[in-house]
Amino acid sequence: MGKIRIQKVSGAVFAALILLSICVFCLFFFGGDTPEAERLVADTSMWEPKQTNAVLFWMYFLAALTILVTLITALYQFFSELKHDPKGALMSLVGIILLIVLLGVTYAIGNGTPLNMVGYEGTENVPFWLKISDMFLYTIYFMIALMLLLMLGFAIRKRFI
Repeated sequence: MGKIRIQKVSGAVFAALILLSICVFCLFFFGGDTPEAERLVADTSMWEPKQTNAVLFWMYFLAALTILVTLITALYQFFSELKHDPKGALMSLVGIILLIVLLGVTYAIGNGTPLNMVGYEGTENVPFWLKISDMFLYTIYFMIALMLLLMLGFAIRKRFI
């Protein structure tokens, strides 16, 4: 009974997030154009949607929510398993530890050289933020490659077993 209620609640939350995402993206695509005098792009003749910030903040919110839910569920799983199987509980942390190590390595190999961007007057063109963006890009590339290798490996394994 409890599992069915959890599935209904999570399904409703998922549906609400999807509907809000659709609304935000419709607002982005059909919400009008930023007046030329207020555009942030170097070439003001290019189209700049008026609601770009709404989409960016919505994506920040979804990313933060995903990280928060992932951490809460990982900690819940760890502490609930710690009672019954301490060794198994520690093994459940291996994935998180490997991700932290991967983030550290990809941050270290990131390039911090400031970019030459025409018309940019912001404060984020500094080594820290450039290395952070490289860190996330390299981590995404690594995770996609790992996913593809695992899919291929499991398909081959299934074929021969």
